[in-house]
Formats: sequence, structure tokens, C-alpha cells
Amino acid sequence: MVEPLAPESVSESAPAPPSHHPVGRIVLTVVGCVLLLPALGLLAGGGALVWGYGTQRDDDGFFTSDTEQFETTRYALTSEEIDLGTRRGGRDADLGGLATVRLEVEGQDEEPVFVGIGPRRDVERYLTGVSRAEVADVSVDPFRVRYRYVDGGAPASPPGEQDFWALRAEGAGRQTFEWDLERGDWTVVVMNADGSAGVGVAASAGVKLDWLLPLAIGLLVTGVVVLVLATALLVIGVVGLMIHASSGAPTEPAGGSAATPVRLTGTLDPGLGRWLWLVKWLLAIPHYVVLAFLWLAFSVLTLLAFFAIAFTGRYPRAIFDFDVAVLRWTWRVLFYSFGANGTDRYPPFTLGAAPDYPATLDVAYPDRLSRGLVLVKWWLLAIPHYVVVGILLGGTRTGFSESGEAVDVPYTGLLPWLVLVGVVTLLFAGRYPRGLFGLIIGLNRWVFRVLAYVALMTDRYPPFRLDQGEHEPARDAALARSGGAP
Repeated sequence: MVEPLAPESVSESAPAPPSHHPVGRIVLTVVGCVLLLPALGLLAGGGALVWGYGTQRDDDGFFTSDTEQFETTRYALTSEEIDLGTRRGGRDADLGGLATVRLEVEGQDEEPVFVGIGPRRDVERYLTGVSRAEVADVSVDPFRVRYRYVDGGAPASPPGEQDFWALRAEGAGRQTFEWDLERGDWTVVVMNADGSAGVGVAASAGVKLDWLLPLAIGLLVTGVVVLVLATALLVIGVVGLMIHASSGAPTEPAGGSAATPVRLTGTLDPGLGRWLWLVKWLLAIPHYVVLAFLWLAFSVLTLLAFFAIAFTGRYPRAIFDFDVAVLRWTWRVLFYSFGANGTDRYPPFTLGAAPDYPATLDVAYPDRLSRGLVLVKWWLLAIPHYVVVGILLGGTRTGFSESGEAVDVPYTGLLPWLVLVGVVTLLFAGRYPRGLFGLIIGLNRWVFRVLAYVALMTDRYPPFRLDQGEHEPARDAALARSGGAP
């Protein structure tokens, strides 16, 4: 008679239940990243408005333009229609009361001038048949005015004799008036006081916005609230993902810091399809979308790690593990698609190690990091490697258009061309050249070593050494076993 197993035996021998997918944590991380962009935009906008409100206004609270010259040989200078309240689609768009406008006009040679603002219909009625110049467009830098000319003769009477002006100023010297915007269609008119031809004035405009400071404060407060919410979601999501990822393979490779800190492998799939590479860019789109948000989180968290290292000399482990996971995910997608095209196995949607996937990446966690190097290694010390990575991956360079303007011209790096040669060879010969594949893996290895260095994950300067092949060089493995330094 066979006795049943004791409950303890069943419990001890039964395999651990599979860990559930961290969908909720990924959602929290993604939502935190999405909220981070408007938060930063709100803070930047509010800060810019506060700066402008405090530094760009004159003593009377106006934002004022430079004084510029306007002139015509005709009888009047007019503005385009100023629409502060029209009926559009059956609804009123009332823009009156939003600001106070100040106009300052001074005639040439102390000639008396007239400046007024009146209802568009009354102004058109007064200037019907009058030769005039309408300001059609103004360029600021350099200052240039384009006029639209209306033919005709002299006005029947001087402008000062008209009674339809909502606001007016007349006389020699500088003429100034302030106008609280009112609903309606308006036109600004500048003429000689006697209505004669040949109008030339130096003019400037200013605007006072009483609602600007409350708006700026509102943007800042809203930005802070959204930033706090985004940070909380990121922290909860990232920490949760790290707790989940910690149940998988360790991030620190065997050999610890004695070996090369960044260890990248890529095993060529012998059964690569000839045609699948033509559509992998389409199949990988879901990964590109996820990686866009993950790299946003990567950037923010690396900035936080910068301050942590500068003050404590340590890279926060949770942030480190998340950054390694993002690098892993990125390498798997690149290996599948046009970073190497080394496998037809679709990359898993996981921040875990996925040791059974033919592309792996590990970064040794550093016990201590230099608080001085963190200030310079990501920009100054990495400049030579930035040049190399630019050659490998491509980028943009400054060029010039036919009109002589500077433009950014994209260029393709060496690595995409080598992958293209590999997949074209696969298409026609049915095989991926092993030597070329080893070179491609070596170039990717160089790029990811630089990525880890500039992301502050190691103080070990990336070697100027092309370690080709699917696996890390045997030299590093031997050093890892012996505990020596490369």
C-alpha cells in the first residue's frame, strides 16, 4: 500500500508558482512618464511668464516694443482690422477687456500728427477714396514693414474734425494714448493733423496684461502638482518593477567589477528567414512605443541618480536595476530588428533578464562611484566616444540650404550599413556572414559600453577596443575568474 505524501512534502517539492506579469507597474511607469512632459512644460511656461513679468515690463507695467519708423507719401497710415468681437458660427468671440494698449507716436520735424482708433466701418467711410497705405505685415528681426496701398485722393476734411474716434491724440511732439480693449472691429489711423500727404512717424506700442501674473502662478502650481503626481507614479511603478525583476536573474554578471562592467552577447539564429527582416520594422513598433516611455523614465531617473552619486557616491540600486532593464530591453529589440537582425524570435515584453533569449546584457553594480567623475564623465570625458558612436550610428550634421540658411542634414552611420549588407546577403545567399555578424555585435558592444558609462553606471572608462564575436572575449572571462583587472 502506497502511503500518500505528507502535505509538507507536497509543499516542498511543488514548484513555485510563476510570477505574474507586472502590467499594473508598467502602466504606472508609463502614465508617470506621460504626465512628466506636461508637468515640465507647465513649469517652464510658468517660469518664463514670471521672468517676463518681472524683467520685461517698464515702470508703468507695459511690455513695450522698440520705437520704429513708419512712413508713406500718401495721406494716411492705417492698421489692418483689429477684431475684438465678431459673430462666428452663431457665437460671439468677445476679446475685449483682455489688455490695455498704449500707442506712442511722434511726427517728423515736430510736425503735428493725429493718431486715433475708431470703428472699422466709420474709418472706411471717412477714408473712402483717400490715398493711403495699410500696414499688411511687420517683420521684427530685422525690422521691415510691408504696406498694402489704396489709390485715391486727399481726404475731404482733417481727421480731427471727425467725431467717431473712440480714442485720439493730436499735436506736435510725442502723442500717447492708452486704450482698454473693447469689443468690436477697430482700425488705427495715423495722419498729419491737417490731412496733408506725406506721413512719417516714429511709433511704439505697449501692452499691459493684468492677468499674466495670476496665469503664471497658476501654471507653476499646476505644474508642481502634476510633477508630484508623475514622480509618485514613477517611483511606485519603478520600485514595483524592480521588486518583480529582482526575482529573476541577477543584474550583476559573474566576475563582478573585475571584468568588463558591461557584458553583451548576441547569438546568431541559424534559421533566419530570408524575408522576415523586410517587415521587422513594422512588427517592432509596439516595442518602440514602450521604449519611448521607458527611455523617458530612464533619463529622469538617471538625473536623480546623478545627484545621489554626487552626494553619496552610490548609485541607488532600484534606479540602477531599472536602467539596466531598459538597456536590456533596448538591446533585445535592436538585436531582433536593425541593430543586428540576429534572430527571428520576437523580443519578450519584460524588464527581466530573459536569459533564454539569444541577446543578453548585464551591467555589474558598482559598490562605489566617484563623486568627482560624475560631474565630467558624461560630457567631457565621453567626447571621444561620442565621435565614435556618431560614426557608428549616424546622426545629423550642419548643412546649408539653397538660400544659405543653416539646416540639419541627417546621415547614416556605419552600423546600419553593415546590417543592410548582412540582410541583403541573407536574402540572396540564404545565410548571414558569420564574420560580418561578429563585427556588428562588436560595434553594438562598443555603443552599449559608452551608454552605460555616460548613464553614470560605471567609472570604468570604455576601452577603445573592438571586441568582436557573439560573446564577451575569453580574456575578460579569464580575468573574471582570476579577479584581475583588464
